[in-house]
Amino acid sequence: MIRAVLVASAVFAMGGSAALAQMNAPSPTGEPMQPEALPRSETDVPAIEATPGASAPFSASANPILRVPVSGLHPGDVSFTPKIDNPLAKDPQATTRGMQDFIQFNCVGCHAANGGGGMGPALSEGHFIYGSSPANLFLDIYQGRPNGMPAWGDILPESTIWELVAYVKSIAHPPSATFGETISRTPPSPAVEQTPAEFLQTANPWGFTTTFSDGKEPVGK
Repeated sequence: MIRAVLVASAVFAMGGSAALAQMNAPSPTGEPMQPEALPRSETDVPAIEATPGASAPFSASANPILRVPVSGLHPGDVSFTPKIDNPLAKDPQATTRGMQDFIQFNCVGCHAANGGGGMGPALSEGHFIYGSSPANLFLDIYQGRPNGMPAWGDILPESTIWELVAYVKSIAHPPSATFGETISRTPPSPAVEQTPAEFLQTANPWGFTTTFSDGKEPVGK
């Protein structure tokens, strides 16, 4: 019995050595032979083995706001985005508190007073890069965004963020024909301005001027 086990072990070892030698042996072309690839699934994708007993630590479905997409593009043009309203929408003072938050936390430093836009994008025009829904605006503030928007979620309570959302929504109105012109009173607006560079490239920009347009489309086309 012991002899049979020893013989079997020797044969198995020889087989393993032969397989290893065959794997390292050169191919008929003289190139080293590559080991066989991992088994692949029917879709030609390497099979994935799950760790026994493993489970996902958190499901996005547990918090609906995590399923609110930043992009408006959806596979198959079908969206399952949850509808999330501002829980402070019926609080008449939420907008005022949000305005105070906007000033206190120096949002005006980037977005300017009244959200008119400065180093950061304008908030009062009703156009938002990452969506205009209350949930999108909440996530903009909570998570932050590329190119300078800080993530406030670890600093501000969620109630304060919703106040800011209420304020931003209240000032977000696209310009229309009913809007007046905004010009400077002191000092008064200049009579002329340089012809914009997109219309004229020159080393002497003040040699080419046009009537000052008070923030409207330049007339020097």
